[in-house]
Amino acid sequence: MNPFRPNALPLLIGSLPMTDHTAALKLVFEHTPDIPLWVQLPLYREEGMISQFLSGLPGFAEGSEKNLLDTSRPGFDNELVSFFEDYLSLSESGDDLCGSRFALSGTRGKGFFEFLRQVDEKKTPFIALKGQVTGPITFGTAVKDEKDKDIFYHDQLRDTAVKKLAMNAKWQAREFSKRGAVPIIFLDEPALAGFGTSAYITISKADVILGIEEISREIHSEGGLAGVHVCANTEWDMILGSDIDIISFDAFSYFDKFILYPEMIKSFLDQGKILAWGIVPTGKPDLIAAQTGTGLIRMLHGQLDELSGKTGIDKKTILSQSFITPSCGTGSLDLVSATKVLDLTREVSEAFRTP
Repeated sequence: MNPFRPNALPLLIGSLPMTDHTAALKLVFEHTPDIPLWVQLPLYREEGMISQFLSGLPGFAEGSEKNLLDTSRPGFDNELVSFFEDYLSLSESGDDLCGSRFALSGTRGKGFFEFLRQVDEKKTPFIALKGQVTGPITFGTAVKDEKDKDIFYHDQLRDTAVKKLAMNAKWQAREFSKRGAVPIIFLDEPALAGFGTSAYITISKADVILGIEEISREIHSEGGLAGVHVCANTEWDMILGSDIDIISFDAFSYFDKFILYPEMIKSFLDQGKILAWGIVPTGKPDLIAAQTGTGLIRMLHGQLDELSGKTGIDKKTILSQSFITPSCGTGSLDLVSATKVLDLTREVSEAFRTP
């Protein structure tokens, strides 16, 4: 069983609508002092959830503004061989991943390295440190080959993408472990909201689980916890039955869909695993402006009561295995709305941590 107990601590999802990494991290540490995270600032293109993880993949042209892996360009076969040689060498040897193609660097890694700098500067213990990679389904269906085909449907390219994401997650987890904190790495999978629709009709549940679990194994190898974040509804049985430690879901808008799997949720929690309740909405600014801490606290109490009633797990136990989070990242919002989301997340968390 997973011994980690979050006890309704607040946790954030990766992005903020800012251009200053230092200022963004100030907000993070103010609102989540126990488990901070490094922030993606998607106002910089290199920190978009797809762009950030493209560098180092065979067929990618550095400096390109396209999410493209070109298998037709001269030397692609050599790039592919080189990629797998690096992967095998580093995965088998246990050598430091810093400076490798699997680590973030340059403009793509500013937020991560500023985060490490501030963590080291504070010299105070953290319960855990959180990072994120783009999930394999979202990444594989957003990046194209030269024929405008999703790389998820290209066996070699899909394999390189999953291994790149897995080793990057491993690298993040290792850097957090060096600092004496439990690593928490989320796989951000917004594309899973479309699973089962015509757009993803040829992707099977086995495809989803294989990709996710290859990444989670690398996180587990560094003593970390692996989470999956889906910002809408999906077929939750896929994730509940996987080796993932944390499920992050939109409790504000989709709790009624998530609760359709009470037996699997019970099994998930019985294994000591964790739910991250996205109770603070991150949709349109007017929706955010209409929320109060009191209203969200009341809503979450009702949801916890319902889950307890359907699973037979007492509310106190569920809370001990729960994070309080926004429903999604705030990178597409205005700063006033994003800050209110963080304020509400902290307020709701404090209410559930107060005896």
